[in-house]
Amino acid sequence: MIVFENVTKRYQGGQPAVDALSMSIDKGAITVFVGPSGCGKTTSLRMINRMVEPSSGTITVAGRNVSQEPAARLRRSMGYVMQSSGLMPHRSVLDNIATVPRLNGVPKAAARKRAAELLDVVGLAPVLGKRYPSQLSGGQQQRVGVARALAADPPVLLMDEPFSAVDPVVRDELQQELLRLQRELAKTIVFVTHDIDEATVLGDKVAVFAVGGKLAQYAAPEEILRAPANDFVASFVGRDRGFRHLAFNAADAVRLHPVKMVQSAERTVADGGPGEWALVVDADGRPLGWSSPRDGTGLVPGGSLFHRGDTLRRALDAALSSPSGLGVAVDDDGRVAGVLKAAEVLALIEETRQNREERP
Repeated sequence: MIVFENVTKRYQGGQPAVDALSMSIDKGAITVFVGPSGCGKTTSLRMINRMVEPSSGTITVAGRNVSQEPAARLRRSMGYVMQSSGLMPHRSVLDNIATVPRLNGVPKAAARKRAAELLDVVGLAPVLGKRYPSQLSGGQQQRVGVARALAADPPVLLMDEPFSAVDPVVRDELQQELLRLQRELAKTIVFVTHDIDEATVLGDKVAVFAVGGKLAQYAAPEEILRAPANDFVASFVGRDRGFRHLAFNAADAVRLHPVKMVQSAERTVADGGPGEWALVVDADGRPLGWSSPRDGTGLVPGGSLFHRGDTLRRALDAALSSPSGLGVAVDDDGRVAGVLKAAEVLALIEETRQNREERP
């Protein structure tokens, strides 16, 4: 879909910002450019829509040389989402989203109708369409930015660190929203980030750039975590890459155990017995927290929840974050399905690691 052929960008005769980049980006997939500051990842992204012109080499999109396309028309044919959302403060949310369709000659009423439809697509309430950017939260602004990029239904979506300015909780929500949209829309997305965790969560393939604009490794995220191409990639990914790799291993073999459940944290020692934790649930069997065996009173917040189909990383998170040491597993309706034990999860992780090392 997008092909770089020996592309170099050099500013004023200095060191290359991008050095002899050759790679092919798959159609309908998310490709993430990741690396430290000054490695050329944003420059590479911006050369795709000619916001930056290459010094040498060729970039083609769907077989067409981008240098032979009028820059303004090329940019309108692609969605673009930036870090700060880039919304026009004097225009309403609907009019911001309708910008590109209006530039492409779509009548105002039709463009606004399309904008209203996209509010729902990106998970925003219709009432927000009449507001101005300053009246939205940072996460809402970024959703509007994504909606604006999708307004003309472009086949290519360029995203330059779009979630880096929001807090971690909102960032996780936006990442999951992007994955949901991609399952529905199947765009060709090029996404820039400096965060290797974000890259491995989002990317179908990940391109790791080294300082000096060199492409250090280009592969599926699992391969980058399992087998870094060189010392730079291993260092950039970090020492805990083995833990990140757990995100690619299903926890289907994790055993679930029964657990004592009560509907009130105010239980007596006779009810639960000394030394026994009890899981506090609501009337529908959904977990609320734990009742401690130490004093038998008060609700102790639980850790993260585990769902069938989750990964080993999620299973370990659930077990280690639980005050009782027992990870809570829930079914599709959020009801307690049982608990899992950290020791058994760790044993399964070790078994998975050994099996992986034995592969040719």
